[in-house]
Amino acid sequence: MQNTTTEKRKITTQQMALVAIMTALTCILAPFSLPIGPVPISLTNLVIYFSLYLLGWKLGTLSYVIYLLIGLVGVPVFSGFTAGPAKLFGPTGGYLIGFIPMAIICGFAFEKFSNHGMQIVGLAIGTIVAYIFGTAWLAIEAHLTFYQALLAGVIPYIPGDLVKIILVVLAGPIVKKRLQSG
Repeated sequence: MQNTTTEKRKITTQQMALVAIMTALTCILAPFSLPIGPVPISLTNLVIYFSLYLLGWKLGTLSYVIYLLIGLVGVPVFSGFTAGPAKLFGPTGGYLIGFIPMAIICGFAFEKFSNHGMQIVGLAIGTIVAYIFGTAWLAIEAHLTFYQALLAGVIPYIPGDLVKIILVVLAGPIVKKRLQSG
């Protein structure tokens, strides 16, 4: 007897390809960084935001986790073309881990809100969560007070991160529309 029931695939080939592309983009763009102190300026969160806009929170987070695993096994995809567990356990490791809950929160904001203002608020909240993880770990690893770590690892980055958030909220719909029509 032939099985006539069809199971809906949980992830389409197009989605898998887009996850791979966004992971590859993260691997390509994240290593380029500006070392301005213990925490470099990088494009990592910008690519994560775009991944989340295009893929949603589940697949966007998956894309980031794949990137993180690629870096952990030794491929130099982290800021400054670094890699390995030492990077995760170094001063900026908290940011790398903090990007996971950031991805979930920001992806949720994109999925639940079509209003740009609410998306910006959601991305800001997600980014603050990443900042908290990163600041706490930086304080521990660099033997700084939380306030000193905040001054070194967050305050200088707020203007650039706000620009990245606004860029994604405004350009994300255009990019998504082009991907869907092509």
